[in-house]
Amino acid sequence: MVVFDKPHALSDMPMHYCPGCTHGIIHRLVAEAIDELGIEGRTIGIAPVGCSVMAYDYFNCDMIEAAHGRAPAVATGVKRALPDSIVFTYQGDGDLASIGTAETVHSAARNENITIIFVNNAIYGMTGGQMAPTTLPGQVTQTSPYGRDTNHCGFPVRVCEMLSTLDGPEYLERVAVNNVKNIKNAKKAIKKAFQNQVEGKGFSLVEVISSCPTNWGMTPQKALKWIDDNMIPYYPLGVYKDRSAKEAE
Repeated sequence: MVVFDKPHALSDMPMHYCPGCTHGIIHRLVAEAIDELGIEGRTIGIAPVGCSVMAYDYFNCDMIEAAHGRAPAVATGVKRALPDSIVFTYQGDGDLASIGTAETVHSAARNENITIIFVNNAIYGMTGGQMAPTTLPGQVTQTSPYGRDTNHCGFPVRVCEMLSTLDGPEYLERVAVNNVKNIKNAKKAIKKAFQNQVEGKGFSLVEVISSCPTNWGMTPQKALKWIDDNMIPYYPLGVYKDRSAKEAE
């Protein structure tokens, strides 16, 4: 009897992520959602620049590489040209919340029928650990060695809260993958975001609080605890917008 198996939508390619990185968990959740909804054959993923730059190796569906931050714009073009396809982007915080802020905001405002998986680990991971738009106040990075100074650098960008002020988005939820309970909730949110697109409801974004043990300078175990102690208090988990649920009330 098979108790645990690899999702068909996930390839056999060894992943390049650092030990303890939770990108692999998120990849699996995305692949499980694709499998369970039976949409692999018409799914198109958009991989941008960042730690997820090689995501095209990990999913058994068509993938397109996008310029840094432009994944929502590419996804918009693909979805409008191929409306029967299921299009998702997989983006980090440096990509989505910095150079890609405009693309993110305006695709949400237009309620484009796409799914965005937004991985927030509060740092630029691939390029060596610089401060990101999501870096916490006081957090030490390569470019904030004394901690993020909000008087000089401003405050972190809370993406779900920001997008929830727009009329356009269908669904916005923030989840985490640092323990079993949170992983199960993340799975439900990611599947719902894909299901919304299948049903033509519009723009869905799931923000996933993730760890970066290498650039945080921690063991994987301490990094998971750091999410509970520091990330989640600043970025509270939960549904920030669910238009269908509100209309059903």
